Amino acid sequence: MTFTKVTALALTTALSTTTAFAEGHGNMDRTGWPESFTVGTASQGGTYFAYGSGWANLVADELGLSGGGEVTGGPMQNMALVHTGEAQFGMTTMGPAAESLQGTNPIAPGLPMTNACAMFPMYQTPFSVTALASSGITSVADIPAGARIGFGPAGSTSDTYFPRMMETLGVDFERRNGGWSDLGGQLQDGLLDVIAFAAGVPVPAVSQLEVQTDVNIIEFTEEEQAAIMDAFPVSAFDIAADTYTTLDHDARSVSMWNFAIANCDLPASFVYAVVDTVMSDNERMVGIHRAARSTLPENWDKNNVLMWHPGAAQWFAENAGADIPADMIFGN
Repeated sequence: MTFTKVTALALTTALSTTTAFAEGHGNMDRTGWPESFTVGTASQGGTYFAYGSGWANLVADELGLSGGGEVTGGPMQNMALVHTGEAQFGMTTMGPAAESLQGTNPIAPGLPMTNACAMFPMYQTPFSVTALASSGITSVADIPAGARIGFGPAGSTSDTYFPRMMETLGVDFERRNGGWSDLGGQLQDGLLDVIAFAAGVPVPAVSQLEVQTDVNIIEFTEEEQAAIMDAFPVSAFDIAADTYTTLDHDARSVSMWNFAIANCDLPASFVYAVVDTVMSDNERMVGIHRAARSTLPENWDKNNVLMWHPGAAQWFAENAGADIPADMIFGN
């Protein structure tokens, strides 16, 4: 269960020179804190990597630690890495989190991954479809039988749920996997017909495609949206028209919530400081990625799957008026 280090911003600045740290976190109890940390993200070109590497570097800077984002296979693998402690932090989606707790994570079938705790709400992951404009595909119904569809990295939220969604909608396809940037290149080169994205918007790979070629961002019909919501743990979502230059109206979609996760055995004071760093300045987070517009304290209640890390639960109780049941806090 190894993964490749791509970004590890080694910030070992003395605490006295880190203004924000000195002002906000200088007097915290650091007993048991690790000297460095990693955040499991996903493939390059996807929202998880940009968002996760961004908050990892922010936390490293603020707390005077060495830390950064790691390329992984996405939510399923992140649950495994955080559960085992190979990564201190990670990011997951509520569907894969529920499957991991039930012991049906394909990375380690039969192992309930109960040592990964909720840390803070991130954003909703919309499910959307992109094709080249030259393909003539403007709706799900236009996707031809046997279409080559890229579903993202194996085991990702997109790969776990989007093929099932396409089958529910009657689409016949050949399944392809890969990192988002790689799949975007394959779409441009004519090696794929469609990419089915499940990622926070704007998806960097889609934004890059828009710069290089004409694309169609395909929305679900009302009937398709309803069929998917009936069959999967998702809710209605509109991709705002200003998300992509290609869109001239809000695009109908469905979405699933994402949460940052922490190994449940990490010191409460450490996790409290991390949550405080991320959640106390939304403007700074939005500067990292626009999906962070939903990284707001009031969205703590979107987690009804994972146990809360005690340090995170304390922060949301003190700063967001969260009324988290005691039996949803790890160790209680």
